[in-house]
Amino acid sequence: QVRLVESGGRLVQAGDSLRLSCAASGRTFRDYVMGWFRQVPGTDREFVAALNWRSGGSAVYADKVKGRFTISRDNAEMTVSLQMNNLKAEDTAVYYCAIDLWTTVVKTTPDAYDYWGQGTQVTVSS
Repeated sequence: QVRLVESGGRLVQAGDSLRLSCAASGRTFRDYVMGWFRQVPGTDREFVAALNWRSGGSAVYADKVKGRFTISRDNAEMTVSLQMNNLKAEDTAVYYCAIDLWTTVVKTTPDAYDYWGQGTQVTVSS
């Protein structure tokens, strides 16, 4: 079992920056991908960014956030952050952290991920 806990979501103004963090606990794994998704009520969960923990930590981003968001791994194992700059009203959503175990391939579909956090609300006021 792996438990994911997100933090950092809050209300901000358009143009502001915000940093989300996610820490995973439980078993440790050699290879895994940690990622961020977001969801607006009534819509599908949307891929935001993900990071291959090994292999140099290569990252993949959704087109909507490229150049504005940066995913990075923290010093602690199984801990990842999402730095969000120049936030827009359309970035408003519940942001979820997820982990895909036993893999080095970054996938962008929610059903590929094994465990999820409870979500943290990000609201961007225009």
